[in-house]
Amino acid sequence: MKVRFTARSVRARLDDLETEALTVLGHPQTLTVPFPGGHWTLTLQPGDHDRARGQGGTLTVTLGPATRARLADPREEGVELRTDDTRILVEKDYGPQHLT
Repeated sequence: MKVRFTARSVRARLDDLETEALTVLGHPQTLTVPFPGGHWTLTLQPGDHDRARGQGGTLTVTLGPATRARLADPREEGVELRTDDTRILVEKDYGPQHLT
């Protein structure tokens, strides 16, 4: 998973195996970046409904069934969730083998 964040958005890009693990197999996907004195973690997980929850250096984004189905759809490039002040994008980052 690749993650980019700005003042008002978080963008996660998943490869094909990560997308399948999350959307089909139901396995959470986590990226942790350690640094002296702490860490920053993003977890994408399946759940009953969409939600985002942050605490300290951790952001947990839960994708509900409809959102996971849209993300799994080969015609879709990704999904977007919004909180009151943050835009969360979960996109596919597939290599050239997917351009056929």
